[in-house]
This record gives sequence, C-alpha cells and structure tokens, in this order.
Amino acid sequence: MSKKKPQNAVAGIPQKQTWWQSFIADFAGYKKQYALVLMFIPVVVYFAVFKYIPMGGIVMAFKDYKIRQGIWGSDWCGLENFTKLFATNTFARAVENTLEISLLRIICGFPVPIILALLLNEVNNEKFKKAVQTITYLPHFISWVVLAGLFQQLLSPSNGAVNSILGTLFNMEPIYFLGDNDYFRGTLIVTDIWKGAGWASILYLAAISGIDPSLYEAAKCDGATKLQCTRYITLPCIAATITVMLILEIGGILDAGFDQVFNLYNSAVYETADIIDTYVYRYGIGEMKYAMGTAVGLFKNGIGFILVLGTNAITKRINGNGIW
Repeated sequence: MSKKKPQNAVAGIPQKQTWWQSFIADFAGYKKQYALVLMFIPVVVYFAVFKYIPMGGIVMAFKDYKIRQGIWGSDWCGLENFTKLFATNTFARAVENTLEISLLRIICGFPVPIILALLLNEVNNEKFKKAVQTITYLPHFISWVVLAGLFQQLLSPSNGAVNSILGTLFNMEPIYFLGDNDYFRGTLIVTDIWKGAGWASILYLAAISGIDPSLYEAAKCDGATKLQCTRYITLPCIAATITVMLILEIGGILDAGFDQVFNLYNSAVYETADIIDTYVYRYGIGEMKYAMGTAVGLFKNGIGFILVLGTNAITKRINGNGIW
C-alpha cells in the first residue's frame, strides 16, 4: 500500500527541510571533506580558548572586584564602574583622542593601499614591480618597539636626520615631532601609513588580479585610456573588497593603535595622544583597577559592534555590498 504524499507537496518542487534534516545533510557533506575539517579544528580551538572562554571575565565590569575574593566572590555593583568612568575628564579626553586619531587614519590612510595597488597593477616591468612590493611590504614585519627607537632617533630635535635636513634646506627651527601636541598626531598618521600601506595593498592586488582581462581588452578596442579603465572597470570590480575593508575599519574605530601610540607617546602629549587603550593600560593594569579596565573594554567593544552593524546596513543600501 503506497504512502500518502503530504497535502502541501507539489511535484517537482523540493520541500523545505527542518533544521535537523539540514544539519544531518551538512554533517554528511563534512564527512566527505574530513581533511578540511581537521585543518579547521585548530582555528576553532584558538577562538574558543583565546576569544570565547575569556569573555566570562566580562562580569568583572559589573562587580566591585577584589583580588582576594576573586571574580565570582566579589560583590555586585551594577553600573557603578561605568558611572565613575563617564564622570572622569581623563576618560572623555581619551575617547575624543581615539575618535580623532582613528578618523584621521581612515581619511588619510585608507585610500593609500588602494592607490598603491592601482599603481603597481599598471607597472609592466616585473623586476621593478617586485622591488617596490618588497620595499613597501618590509616595514610591516618590523615591530613598533623597534620602529619607535628608530623614529625617536630620526625625529630628534637635537641631532635627528629629519630636523637636520629641514634646518639645512629651509632654515627651519627644530620641531619636536614626538613632544609637541601640534605635530604628534600628524607623525602618528604618517608613520602608520608608511608601515602598513604596502602590506594592506596585497588584498587589493589580489582582487585586481581576479578581474577578467577581456574587459580591459574590450575597453582598449573602444579607445579607453588607462585612467578610464581604472575608473570604469578596476574600481567597480574591487568595490566589494573596498566595502568590506571599510566596514572593518569603521568597526575598529575605537582601536587607535595601542602598540604605536604606547611606544611613541609621552606625558608631554597626553592631551592629544592618550587613547582608550593606553588609558586602560595605565589605570586598569598600572593602578590595578581591573574592574574599571574591564568596563572600558566592554564599552569599546559594544560601540565597535554597533558601528559594524550600522556601517554594514548603510553600505548595503548604497551599493548592495556588505559583510553579510
């Protein structure tokens, strides 16, 4: 005796699977790709151990943390840590500095890797192209600890090479690049671009290499110049990559570069250089105010999460591209 078909079944139209059926089907597919699954396990373990398990410590932001009592033994204080945090002028200054430095990084630094990738794409001499790539990639592999010492020597007002050149060519007075609030932020932006532009351009070069060459050939047959090919073919084809990177940059707007700032700043430029991360380091770790430091970290990550969602929604409305 034949089984009755469901009343909602229509010939030729697949029925919607339940979540359990979908899970079983996906699991069967993963079994066939067990080698890839094994390669993915270390990634899962890394994020579980170093990203998700430590999230349990977030509860410290809502407690009057005492070292002897531990996280779970300390008394609850609700939003008291956040209230104290927002009432301090130093934290407000740190937030303002973080936003200004990050916005300057995005405005001045974000287009540089794209422009560099576009220029390298037009170079026909392979030896020259590889030499430029090597030179621009190299600073990425040097830590800010080493670079800080290098820049302190180069930018020294007494015997630094930069001030010596400026004095010789333009008869200028020595500039305190790392000790003057008027120059410190500009120094941060320029050194950050110098260090990261070459490495960041790799992603855009990879995106450009995936463009169909026949598009350029057809454009050249129609008489398009290189600039027109870049404007009407290259940039639209890598727009999705640019959009994703911009979303990630805006999502991390409260990360103004702790390594760089911490190694280059000093007490003379706290007014314009003290950012959220250095504030947390000094007060959260240096003065052992762990609950306050955790509250700052939670505040920063919450704002970053909201910015990622908002930027993703806006870019999807504008050009249809987004992370999800």
